[in-house]
Amino acid sequence: MRLNNYRNKIICGNASKVLRDFPDSFIDLVVTSPPYDDLRKYKGFSVDLHDIGKELYRVTKPGGIVAMVIQDSTTNFAKSLTSFRTIVDWCDNIGFRLFETVIYHKNGTEGAWWKNRFRVDHEYMPIFLKGNRPQYFNKVPLKIPSKHGGKIMTGSGNRRTDGTTSKTVTRQINAMKCRGTVWDYMMAGDKNPLKRLHPATFPDKIPYDFIQCFCPPDGIVLDPFVGSGSTAVMAKKLGRDFIGIDISREYCELAEKRLKIDA
Repeated sequence: MRLNNYRNKIICGNASKVLRDFPDSFIDLVVTSPPYDDLRKYKGFSVDLHDIGKELYRVTKPGGIVAMVIQDSTTNFAKSLTSFRTIVDWCDNIGFRLFETVIYHKNGTEGAWWKNRFRVDHEYMPIFLKGNRPQYFNKVPLKIPSKHGGKIMTGSGNRRTDGTTSKTVTRQINAMKCRGTVWDYMMAGDKNPLKRLHPATFPDKIPYDFIQCFCPPDGIVLDPFVGSGSTAVMAKKLGRDFIGIDISREYCELAEKRLKIDA
């Protein structure tokens, strides 16, 4: 099938099967959150993360990135470890390398954790790399304001491996800084009534940030579990081509509606 038959389309079907029809090495960036651990009722569908990982590795370009939003369920006071097992499996058995694991920091609800556990304020966002280095990396749009921007401060003495400390430096603090590996997002539903029709959304800003950082201006962004369409909508807003896949006809229609209204 020609690439134009995939570009800027929402494809309804099983992601593993749909991806098998894709050519090798033509996706620049994947941003997705697969259904995992039955944390949400997702129309009764489940996914084989190992099989998806193999197909994503094949269709991603050398230097391409796969960014995933994932968390673990809790049963009998212990975590399922799905996130960790997936990371190890994709790196040890499929071929990806782990570029970084970013923490998606959110405001968790107390719920059942009020007396028995900590409130859950995070999800994991492992960033998988195919090949030796990212083909495209621009973190400038991701910078955040420095708390002490504009001030003259002394510091930056680093501890050496022999136990000694390097000299401190006096300099003016930049107005903006790298946000690091903890990314703050407020509303998963973004107060969007269309998005709220899906049970497991993430903030539109997540794919927006990943696309700006890792996808070249002429690149293709894929979400094999497109759900409410956030990745596709943000790709379209940023002038990138997109491909969305979902097994649920209802969610495919939801994503297509958002592309018409929100993009």
